[in-house]
This record gives sequence, C-alpha cells and structure tokens, in this order.
Amino acid sequence: MKRTKIYGHRGSMGTMPENTLIGFREALNAGVDGIELDVQLTKDGELVVIHDEQIDRTTDGQGYVKDYTLQELRQFSAGIKFSHLALFDEKTWSRERIPTLEEVLELIIPYQIELNIELKTNVFPYEGIEGKLVSLVNKFGYADQVVYSSFHLPSILTLKKLEPSAKIAWLLPYDLSRPSEYVQCLELEGLHFYKDVLLTNDNYKKNPAPFNIRVWTVNQEDEMKQLLRMETIDTIMTDFPKEAALLRDTTYANES
Repeated sequence: MKRTKIYGHRGSMGTMPENTLIGFREALNAGVDGIELDVQLTKDGELVVIHDEQIDRTTDGQGYVKDYTLQELRQFSAGIKFSHLALFDEKTWSRERIPTLEEVLELIIPYQIELNIELKTNVFPYEGIEGKLVSLVNKFGYADQVVYSSFHLPSILTLKKLEPSAKIAWLLPYDLSRPSEYVQCLELEGLHFYKDVLLTNDNYKKNPAPFNIRVWTVNQEDEMKQLLRMETIDTIMTDFPKEAALLRDTTYANES
C-alpha cells in the first residue's frame, strides 16, 4: 500500500498558533512529511507567513499586512489570540511573532521535509512576490522540496515562467472535468483539492491520476481513514499532524 504523506496545515493549527515558529516546531516534532504555509508581502516587500490579508484574527493588532513594514508587524503577538487552545501558554505564546519565510526555511532545513508555499494573491496582487519566493528558496537550495500553490492561477503560472523547474499546484474547492488535461496544459505538478471532492468522487478512488493529489483540510478520523485507503492520494493536509501521522502508521500496520 502506498504511504500517504502527512502535511501540517499552517503548522499544527489544531493545537498551536497557526503559521508560527512554535507551531511549525510542533509539526516537525510530530514527524510530518511536509508543512503547508501561506505567504504575503509587507509594505517594505518582506515575505511573511500569515494566512489572512488582515492581522486582526491571528494577532493583537489590526489592519492589513500590506500596510505594515516588517518591523512594525513585529510589535504584535501572533500567539496571544489562541487562548482557546488546550496547550495555551500565555507567557510563551505572547512572544510569538509573525515569522518571515526566511525564518521558517532556517527552521526546517535540517529536517529536509517538503514545503508547500501557498501564495495568497487572490485578494491583493503583491507585485513581485513570485520572484522574491523563487530567489529566497534558491538561496537556501531548497527548490527540490518545495511545491508552490495558489487559488489564483496566474500567480503560479507567473512563477513557473520565472523558474521553469518549479513545482506548481492549483488549489481547488471543486472538481475539474478531465483534470489531466489541465495538468498537462498548465504544466502543473499536482492539484490540491478540498477534501469533499475526493470523499464524494468515485473516479479518484478507482483510477490513479498521472499527477500528485494533495487534499485539504482533513481533521476527522473517519475521513482520514477513508482517504488513507485511497492509493490515488499523495498527501493529506491536516490541523492535527501528530494524530494523523499516528493514525496513518497504525492503519498501514494493521493492513500489512
């Protein structure tokens, strides 16, 4: 049976502040095969790791990422808003800041795990973000381990033009008619589907696709089990990577 990879969605979002260094460390300690994160640009052109265009939900600040310099963003805590999580530690988490992508790469380099960088360009264009990403990833010599994804197709196609060897994937909340044709025409490495597309589509259960399929965001045990048994799926992205990795290993051990 094919070994499905486990990616920590925004680190370990179900137990730690999302898209923070402490959350990424938690995912690494869980033994993930990869990490999924989101990137945006600051006012002074720095690549920062945060999901929302506004900082209100995940920090104690307000406003848009694009309206702050990196130094200005550093004044806000990226952990204090997550007091609803069971592991909340006010003293430690309050010191977390929105990380730069460079800081995340420095953290994961020793682990050589895969990295899914999602370009959050479907609201603001963030001119030049594709070139900055390619340059930074190449600086770290990590291109072989990175797949770039976005809901905004022009962004990943622009990145592909800048770096023809880059692996790009289209994020989709719905299925495509004849998806292999899209993959071939757009030179995609894979498609990243919302979980319900795979859970309700018999085509993907029976026929291995000639491209990588990664599924987001899978948090329920019964859904994980169903997807783990589908050999057509390369990767499951989850907010609970520790639990998912354990379930994956247990499932395969019982069926071997």
